[in-house]
Amino acid sequence: MAQIIDGKAFAAKVRGQVADHVAQLRADHGIKPGLAVVLVGEDPASQVYVKSKGKMTVEVGMTSVEHRLPADTPEDTLLSLIAELNADAEIHGILVQLPLPDHLDSDLVINSIDPAKDVDGFHISNVGLLGTGQDAMVPCTPLGCLMMLRDYHGSLSGMDAVVVGRSNIVGKPMAQLLLGDSCTVTIAHSRTKDLAAVVKRADIVVAAVGRAEMVPGDWIKPGATVIDVGINRIPAPEKGDGKTRLVGDVHYESCAEVAGAITPVPGGVGPMTIACLLANTLTACCRANGLPAPEGLTA
Repeated sequence: MAQIIDGKAFAAKVRGQVADHVAQLRADHGIKPGLAVVLVGEDPASQVYVKSKGKMTVEVGMTSVEHRLPADTPEDTLLSLIAELNADAEIHGILVQLPLPDHLDSDLVINSIDPAKDVDGFHISNVGLLGTGQDAMVPCTPLGCLMMLRDYHGSLSGMDAVVVGRSNIVGKPMAQLLLGDSCTVTIAHSRTKDLAAVVKRADIVVAAVGRAEMVPGDWIKPGATVIDVGINRIPAPEKGDGKTRLVGDVHYESCAEVAGAITPVPGGVGPMTIACLLANTLTACCRANGLPAPEGLTA
C-alpha cells in the first residue's frame, strides 16, 4: 500500500513555520503581516472558508481584516474598497473570495488588486511572472502540492510529471511550478488521446480535473506519487438516505494499492491551501519591507 501523505499534519507544520517567522518579524522589525479578506454575498461554503481563514490568520500572529459585503454590492463599490486596501500599508495580502455574484466581473476585480498583495496568485501579472520563472505570488493550492512533493521526494529534477486538468487556478500554475523544479511536464485533460497511457508513464500524477474518482488504479505507474486535488461530493447510501461523502479525482482504494505515495481526500491537499495563503501573506510582507522571503515557504 502507498504511503499516505498527511496534508493535515504537513499544513500544521507550515502554519508553525509561518508563526515563528511572524514572531521574528515583530521582534526584529516591529512589523506585523496583515491579511484582508473580502466576501461578497452569503455563499455558505465561502462563509465557512472565510471564517476558517480569519481564525488561522490570528493564530499565527497576523492581523486579520474581513470585509463582508451584500450580494448586490455595485462593482464600483467593490473596486473602491480594493483600492483602499491596496493603499493601506498595514495590509500585505488581499484576497477576494470566489465565486463572486454574477453581476461582478471576476477578472476585472482580481486584476484590480495590487499584484504584490495578490496572495491568491491570480492577477495576470503574477501569472506572467510565474510563467517566466520570476518571483511571483503563487496560487495557494499548487504551492501546497509542490511543498508536499518536495518534502516527500527531496529533488524533483528529471521526474516525469502529468497534471490532469488545465484550469487557471490549479492545472496551469501546477505545471509551471513542476517545470521550475526541472520535471518533464505534460498537461493532460478530458480530451487527451489515450489519457490512461499518458498518466501511466508518470512518476508524479497531480489530479485536478474536477471529476469524482476519474483516475483508477490501473492508470497509475507502480511506485508513482499521486497528488489528488479534487474535492467532490458523491452519494453515500451506506450512511443513510440523502447522505454524501467526499472523494477526490482519483479512485483512492485502487490507486493506493499501486502508488508509492498518495494524498487522501479529505485531509490531503485541502488543508495546505489555507496554510499556503498564510505563507503567501508572510512572503508579501517580507518583500514589501525589503526583507528576504522565508525559505521553504514559497516556490
